[in-house]
Amino acid sequence: MFKNIPQITKNLLILNTLFFAAKYLLMGSMNLDVLLGAFFPLSDNFKSYQIISHMFMHANFTHFLFNMFALWMFGSTVERALGEKKYLILYFAAGLGAFALFNITNYIEAKTLIDSYELTGQQIADLRTLEPGMGYDNMMDLRMIYSTPMMGASGAIFGVLAAFGVMFPNAILMLIFPPIPMKAKYFIPIYIAIELYLAVQANPGDNVAHYAHLGGALIGFILVKIWKNNTNKPQWQ
Repeated sequence: MFKNIPQITKNLLILNTLFFAAKYLLMGSMNLDVLLGAFFPLSDNFKSYQIISHMFMHANFTHFLFNMFALWMFGSTVERALGEKKYLILYFAAGLGAFALFNITNYIEAKTLIDSYELTGQQIADLRTLEPGMGYDNMMDLRMIYSTPMMGASGAIFGVLAAFGVMFPNAILMLIFPPIPMKAKYFIPIYIAIELYLAVQANPGDNVAHYAHLGGALIGFILVKIWKNNTNKPQWQ
């Protein structure tokens, strides 16, 4: 089965697997989540290379497994239809779009909290000294923005998923729950709408980067619509 996976998708699967294995093999000597996950750009932990490296990091095995399954399932078909060059552009552009939208929303939230508490630069530099009992009731939200790295290929994969929906709208997808078949043109918009709802809800304890998923899906949708409109004989139906 593995030999039938197109080249770019195969290489992405291998790279993600190597990064995931390295995370645990090197756990005793270095924390790759901190080193390669993408921190908020205003955080002291942020490094420019994290804009790319975070796409190959995953929080745990379940996160890794679901992303790799989706990459294999949808990425293989999209790559064959688009060709290697456009597929590679789509994948990384969606990942960058995920990073951008996620951090734009983080910046808006952080600025709102900083302005409301009238925090100084020194206070922002050491958020650990500010406790909810001191009147900073939402300080945990601000700490999370500055101290929690964004990780995963999900943003890039949501771009691939959105592209699949545009390119193969009548493809039948079988849902796990409920176990019913549904066309891609219905399933994927519903899935993205759920992500939007969860992003707006911002439920406490939800550590999923829903805005990153939305950013990736948006870029994937835009790119494939542009390519489809500029192609005289589309390779997909």
